[in-house]
Amino acid sequence: MLTPGEFQRQCLCQALRRAARKITRDYEAAYRSVGLTAGQFSILAALSGDAPKRLGEIAAALGLDRTTLTRDLKPLKRRGLIEETTTADARVRALSLSKQGRALFRTAAPLWRAAQAAAKKRLAPLEIEALKAALDKV
Repeated sequence: MLTPGEFQRQCLCQALRRAARKITRDYEAAYRSVGLTAGQFSILAALSGDAPKRLGEIAAALGLDRTTLTRDLKPLKRRGLIEETTTADARVRALSLSKQGRALFRTAAPLWRAAQAAAKKRLAPLEIEALKAALDKV
């Protein structure tokens, strides 16, 4: 039989979820002043390049399914942060940051850097690289 103590000590899923919730809370606290969530900042970062990106491309980069990304885009579109255009294939949408979206991303990027630095302080540099490498395998 699985005991609660054994579960807490050994469950990879629970350990990753617990760490993800903690890290997410810290990043979201950093973005609160600009009215973004961690997920919204990730979308802005994915769109921060010069070329518009297709919905599927962004979803794959963020590890989201298209329906989740579509839902997550709605508040950003309402705020005028994201522009949507059609491509040569009218069924395919291309997204980019609006002028306002680029300005907000530039404002939020230093907040990300501060949250990133705080998160990294919790681990030794070698632990960070090992953790990142392990998570990339998942």
